[in-house]
Amino acid sequence: MVQSDFQNTSYYFARIAVISNILYMQKRLEELPKLAEEARKENKKYFVNLRKRTPKNLDYVMQELHDKEFKKTDCLTCGNCCKTTSPIFTDSDTARISKHLKMKVADFQSKYLERDSDDFMVLKTAPCSFFDESDNTCFIYDVRPKACSEYPHTNRKKFIQITDLTIENTTVCPAAYNIVEALKVKIPYEYNTKKTRR
Repeated sequence: MVQSDFQNTSYYFARIAVISNILYMQKRLEELPKLAEEARKENKKYFVNLRKRTPKNLDYVMQELHDKEFKKTDCLTCGNCCKTTSPIFTDSDTARISKHLKMKVADFQSKYLERDSDDFMVLKTAPCSFFDESDNTCFIYDVRPKACSEYPHTNRKKFIQITDLTIENTTVCPAAYNIVEALKVKIPYEYNTKKTRR
């Protein structure tokens, strides 16, 4: 086999793998709302109990689960967060992105943002104005909002403080759903039950 034949074959198989991953993710995204809703009640109960007796190593466990999940999950095959939700834009996010786009902050805010019912600055539209649906990329990726760069927040310090947000994120992000399911296996519900001495 000559070098170019090998390269063509390698390219062909790589392309098949990419298409296969995209098709798998599309199917997963179709199933996700139902799966997340079915797990919602159990997750709420799990996190209520976890808050009562939080393991000291929870943040380390979450980091481990997060890293393991994102070794196999490619956000570019999904993009669901960018398609369906808006991050919160902080003042520093707005200033940084405006500068990158060579816009005045007021013009940027007027064109792209609005205040939500909780008084946060969020996008006016979904999908995100900066999201390219043809390849799930972001054209402000290098200066994207902090909320985007940290999404789905499953590796955040003091994770126990954002469990309600995490439950919501399981409806949008397949990786967040998988991480929560893995956490329930790693630190089972029984961990939180009181043990009686005999």
